[in-house]
Amino acid sequence: MDAVLWIVLAVALAIGEAFTATILIIFFAAGAAAAAVAAALGADVLVQVIVFALVSGLSVAAVRPVVMRHARSALETGDTPFGIEAMEGHHGTVLEDVDADHGQIRIEGEIWQARSFDGKETFAAGQRVRVVKVRGATVLVWYDELPDL
Repeated sequence: MDAVLWIVLAVALAIGEAFTATILIIFFAAGAAAAAVAAALGADVLVQVIVFALVSGLSVAAVRPVVMRHARSALETGDTPFGIEAMEGHHGTVLEDVDADHGQIRIEGEIWQARSFDGKETFAAGQRVRVVKVRGATVLVWYDELPDL
């Protein structure tokens, strides 16, 4: 019966991880799975709790730093950015007035949805802007007064 409870806890924690961006809860799910194995092997409740704590703690301490290091953007790590990250710093021309809620710009021939970086400024059609950040399929832009990167 204890093994079933640990498995239910492990599944619930894994589902909880799917709704967060912390990459933390999954390690407690691993600890609960290990405790389920201990329970299935006949360990008493104290041993199960110790296994849960040890596996959870060790996985957080050993695996999470590696996962977080690989989850950082190329700009944070000093690597060469690629894909959407490489768009940051590029120039664009406003096609449709850009403000906090809507707008479009052209970047190297491609049309992108755009929003003002601070949500307060408005950029008129024809104005040149610089991409500060990419959020999905939308770029956040600001005045193009920075030197080329």
